[in-house]
Amino acid sequence: MTGADAVVTRLGSGGPWEAVYGYSRVVRAGALAWTAGCTSTVDGRVAHVGDAAAQTAQALRIGLAALAEVGAEPADVVRTRLYVTDRIHCDEVGRAHQVVFGAVRPAATMLVVAGLVDPDLLVEVELEAYLGDR
Repeated sequence: MTGADAVVTRLGSGGPWEAVYGYSRVVRAGALAWTAGCTSTVDGRVAHVGDAAAQTAQALRIGLAALAEVGAEPADVVRTRLYVTDRIHCDEVGRAHQVVFGAVRPAATMLVVAGLVDPDLLVEVELEAYLGDR
């Protein structure tokens, strides 16, 4: 399935901003899948306030769960983006990423940003996956 023949699947998670801001948690188009930015928001509240490593782990779990909904596995992840609100968190965020993706080694970008939608959020992640012929 390629080009115009590709089926596009869009799924939401019921997160607090999806309907308000008009986006999907995950989109799959043919062999490719992308998550929206994933944070450590659980049941509408920020989890792990003040702990960048735990927020990263939670955000990655949320992103991987979304990718699983469209048939992707952690080994299918080919690119990640990590948005961090302060340089002092980069090492712990990077180490949390390594715990999940060390063997996979996707292309990765880490950016320091001015802030996220909730001031208690320290990190946001995006995941991209390639599923081949599945």
